[in-house]
Amino acid sequence: MNPSQTGERYDRIAQRWRDEAPGDYGVSALERAIGFTSCRGSALEVGCGSTGRFVEKLSRAGFAVEGVDVSAEMIVLARERSPQATFHVMDISRWELPRSYDFISAWDSTFHLPRDLQQPVLEKLAAGLAPGGVLLFTCGGGEPGEISGSFWGEDFEYSTLGVEAFVQILRECQCFCRHVEYDQYPENHVCVIAQKSE
Repeated sequence: MNPSQTGERYDRIAQRWRDEAPGDYGVSALERAIGFTSCRGSALEVGCGSTGRFVEKLSRAGFAVEGVDVSAEMIVLARERSPQATFHVMDISRWELPRSYDFISAWDSTFHLPRDLQQPVLEKLAAGLAPGGVLLFTCGGGEPGEISGSFWGEDFEYSTLGVEAFVQILRECQCFCRHVEYDQYPENHVCVIAQKSE
């Protein structure tokens, strides 16, 4: 499934996602990641969705926040909820980051990309960090692979390079891991917090 197809599926559930998604999902990991920051200038949320939970937390922490999502309907709702933030309807695999950021989050978003896009997108996000910047993202652990599943009547695909490969890519991008956790064990869901070398 290509990113535009993923966006179309999220378009169809955008309102329900805003109204029914758990408001605290991922927030404890976000707060942990924010704790590693030394500069709170600009932040980017990749796959920001429509709930506003990360945008609001980052704004309250002092960041000027931008959100990017491949779903136009998600962005319409995100703008309504968080008018202080800047939003972009873009495919992260094609979008050129307009600046460097002190904080980037990609919670449950980039794992929808096809496997051949996983490394270039992670490299792009790492390159988009300012020195000392922090990256929070989720991925599948274990062996490289692809799976599919359904959510609210929509089919989605997921891929992973495996957590060890992601950690190696980060190392090659001058980022070091601050925290790696199978945070929904026994589910194969991994939360990674990395920081760019000064």
